Formats: sequence, structure tokens, C-alpha cells
Amino acid sequence: MRFGVTGHRSLPPGIAGCAVDHWRRVLPTGANLLGVSSLADGADQLFAAHVLAAGGTLEAILPSPWADYAGTLAPDGGRTRLEGFLRAAATVITMPFTEPCEAGYLAAGQAVVDRCDHLFAVWDGLPARGPGGTADIVAYARARGRPVTVLWLDGVRRA
Repeated sequence: MRFGVTGHRSLPPGIAGCAVDHWRRVLPTGANLLGVSSLADGADQLFAAHVLAAGGTLEAILPSPWADYAGTLAPDGGRTRLEGFLRAAATVITMPFTEPCEAGYLAAGQAVVDRCDHLFAVWDGLPARGPGGTADIVAYARARGRPVTVLWLDGVRRA
């Protein structure tokens, strides 16, 4: 099985631990784990790190060429982590957009869904703040009959 992720780029306290604890409990380890991620800050990179730490295979879906996409990530480590994940990924697929844009984020999120059998959503359940946001990707997955597991803690609000 292939597992994909979508989620918020900024995770409030407790949410990262909730997601990682869940993944440790339910995901296989080693060669049986294939994870698909767009490698954005937050949930995407958290999942990619878990997949690699568990000995799994990482597939990256980028919304635009990596050099431009890296410029949209947090300067305090998101860009560096992106480069490391890209080196570790078995496959890197880049959407046909020349620069980061909402259409590219939406296309990348949809590609994650199309390439996975089960989607994890590190999501507060609220509407997307722009096209291609977590809510849009969850809706796309559900419309295609993909199982979706939402990982969030009751009462926790995103900044």
C-alpha cells in the first residue's frame, strides 16, 4: 500500500506528536512502507521524516521546480529539509508549473491522492485558506473514494 499525506504547514503544539504516534502504531516499517508527500513545511515534511526513519520509501510530488518551491519554505530549516528529502526520495515528480502557485499546490495535492491508497490529513477540519489547501485535497480524496484518516486533537486551534 501507498500512503499519502496532506496537512497544514504550521502545526500547533501537540499535533505533530499526535500524528507521529498514530503513524508509529498503524504504518508498516521497512520496505512495506511507501509514502507520498509534497514536502511542504509542517505535516508533509513530518510525514516524510517518519517514512524515512521507519526505513520506508519516499515519493515526492513537487508543485513546481524545487529551486523555486524551496523559496516558499521556512528559511529556518524547511528549505534544508526539502533538499535532504529530495536526495532521499526514490521518485521525484514535478508538476508542470514554472513557479509556485495555487494551481500547482492543488495539482500536487491531487497527484498525492492519485498515487496513494490511503491519505492521512493533519487537518483541523476547517475550509482551505486558498485553492489547494488541505480541505481541498481531503475533498478530492473523498470524492475518489480514498480512505482518509484525519489526525487532529479536539480543542486545538491553528494559528
